[in-house]
Amino acid sequence: MPAKSNELKIEDKLWEACDKLRGSMDQSTYRNVVLGLIFLKYVSDTFEERHAELEATEYPEDAEDRDFYDAENIFWLPENARWSVIASAAKTPDVGTIIDAAMTSIENENDSIKGVLPKNYASDDLSKERLGEVIDLFTDVQVGDEESRKNDVLGRVYEFFLRKFATNGDGEFYTPRSIVRTLVDMIQPFSGKIYDPCCGSGGMFVQSEEFVSEHQGNILDLSVYGQEWNPTTWRLAKMNLAIHGIDNNLGPRNANTLLDDQHRGERFDYALANPPFNVKDWGADKVADDARWKWGIPGNSNANYAWIEHILSKLAPDGKAGIVLANGALSTSNKDELAIRKALLEDHKVDAIVAMPSQMFYSVSIPVAVWIFDMNQASADERDRTGETLFIDARKMGTMTDRTHREFSRKDIDKIAGTYHAYTGTSNNEYKDIPGFCKAAKAEEIVSNNYILTPGRYVGLAEEEQMSDEEFDAEMSKLRTELINQFEQSDDLQRRILGALRGIGYGN
Repeated sequence: MPAKSNELKIEDKLWEACDKLRGSMDQSTYRNVVLGLIFLKYVSDTFEERHAELEATEYPEDAEDRDFYDAENIFWLPENARWSVIASAAKTPDVGTIIDAAMTSIENENDSIKGVLPKNYASDDLSKERLGEVIDLFTDVQVGDEESRKNDVLGRVYEFFLRKFATNGDGEFYTPRSIVRTLVDMIQPFSGKIYDPCCGSGGMFVQSEEFVSEHQGNILDLSVYGQEWNPTTWRLAKMNLAIHGIDNNLGPRNANTLLDDQHRGERFDYALANPPFNVKDWGADKVADDARWKWGIPGNSNANYAWIEHILSKLAPDGKAGIVLANGALSTSNKDELAIRKALLEDHKVDAIVAMPSQMFYSVSIPVAVWIFDMNQASADERDRTGETLFIDARKMGTMTDRTHREFSRKDIDKIAGTYHAYTGTSNNEYKDIPGFCKAAKAEEIVSNNYILTPGRYVGLAEEEQMSDEEFDAEMSKLRTELINQFEQSDDLQRRILGALRGIGYGN
């Protein structure tokens, strides 16, 4: 997002105002208080715009008929939940109680978000004076009217706030946008059922829907399924999807996916996931006999391969998955994990591996890779890639957006996704190995590397990084000469300093 855009100035202003509410609340409580206000303002804007349209017709009484809102996929709001009521109470000590009542009323009228919205605005931890100031500011900002929806003001504000929370150390629920978009552009979920078993705040789904819209598809052709363990984050995802108008099935409650699958028996066309990295003692003994472990039983010391097998067990026969995993999963020699990785490769399920740059995440600094799985590498609409795996080394790509965080540009994402689609035969471009960037490796080469999947082992050095023996000798001679000169300069500087010290009576 451009740092100088008008939208960003609005977002910065909203963030600065909301940040004054923090007080003594913990981060997750404060997060939901702020995002709940954004939700309330959005549904109020969309409702009140439709309300005004209906009042201007020959039958103004239709403005209070919820059928006219349901038909447009607009949340029906009881009178006490409309922003005009909230705004008029902004300067009163009862503002928190009024917002809590509004949230309860919205839930009672809209089953899809029942039990989801925050209702702690009357808390003593929340400054009512600050809350009123935020409401006044929100009153002057449209996020849900037609013009704002056309410019995706809500999406920009919501994404900005999620990113700010992640930057402030609460990032476990948030996968950076450029990583998500890389996954989405690689597996291209145009239609069918899409699944995220650890959906966080729902960003994978939002960007999948954006991808479909950008490619002139119909978002109604994509069905969304997910699951989330953290109850606060589960509610956040429900809010996020609701304000983006995305119908979803995130299960009847929050639950541990590996131990309590909320979508048992379902099969999906696509899966996108950023599972928690390297979870130990995850409860393997409780599900040791589970049918999901087709390629081997994962151990209890690390859940990475349990996540892989769970996700693949949920895919349709021609399904695809994009998963973000810590780099250790690429090369672990743990007996159980190596056996599973070997079985997956021999079963032709690992379609591509992308080594990602460092500093892509807000809350963790460990290096990660994107794994692309294809349940059928010989499907009719793609090139037969049986016995091959594409390796992409993207570690040098991306741009630092600040001192600690890196993002992919649109050009970076297009290069990675375009390389993958050339490899699968689903684009007009011919695939070619590029030294230092990509290689389609045969199974025999992977076996010779003991099934290690680190892209750097396969792509080699870029052509400009490769040297002949003569060039190497010349470069080493040059470096040796420079080093000798630097040593001589250091000796000369040392002599001068000692001489100066002697001159003022210090030294022999």
